[in-house]
Amino acid sequence: MSLSSLIVRAAVPLPKLEQYQRFLFLGPHPDDIEIGAGATAAKLVSLGKEICFTVCTDGRFGLGNAPRGATPETLISLRQEEARSSASMLGVQDLRFLSFSDGGLYEKQDLVRAIAGIIADFQPEVIFAPDPDVTSECHADHLNVGRAAKQLACFAPYPELMNAYGAAGAPVKALALYMTAKANRCVDTKGCLSRQLDAIFRCHLSQFPDKSDEAKALRLYLRIRSADYGLRCFSSAGEGFRVLGPTHMHCLPEAGT
Repeated sequence: MSLSSLIVRAAVPLPKLEQYQRFLFLGPHPDDIEIGAGATAAKLVSLGKEICFTVCTDGRFGLGNAPRGATPETLISLRQEEARSSASMLGVQDLRFLSFSDGGLYEKQDLVRAIAGIIADFQPEVIFAPDPDVTSECHADHLNVGRAAKQLACFAPYPELMNAYGAAGAPVKALALYMTAKANRCVDTKGCLSRQLDAIFRCHLSQFPDKSDEAKALRLYLRIRSADYGLRCFSSAGEGFRVLGPTHMHCLPEAGT
């Protein structure tokens, strides 16, 4: 880490996520929140925080491990059922679905406006979304949702700007990007990993059938990731995020290193 980065972090500290009360988790597809931040969501629920999950696309093209005979149309309702079961397992009661097609088959500005409406209604202090700046990320929905979250997290505190998206302002204090390669904050999720794994592998069966190679590989990855971030926060389990506060979002490039 450069000297300038160290100075910036001392002068403008990164937000501490657990200090806030209202959290909006944006998922490009029905299982992304659980994979990227499921243990953290469970931890926040246990702390009495207010949580909203919003799934932005319908997941219709996740047919790789879907039941035999499934079509994009039948998969939509199945994946919504799985998402409801998964959110409930994590203790999240507020689950919302946007109606955009999986695969980036929509106008990006329509997605931004729809997410703006969710932000205006839920009034979050923290927004979670996939990191769109990861160089290996290629999926249009992950990139689009992450970029929309960055744009709106920056604009949310300004009612006049949000009005341009047909929405009211919101008191957003932090953006937490999951599935990131540049985590700068870790959340201690001790005791929550098992709930995350159950939410994924007992609920999202159309994507991760029991004992499939994909399920085994993802389960191993999540255990390794949890242990790695746990060490960083002096715990047995953790999740990492690239966290930005209002000033970091548009003034301090060193915050992204």
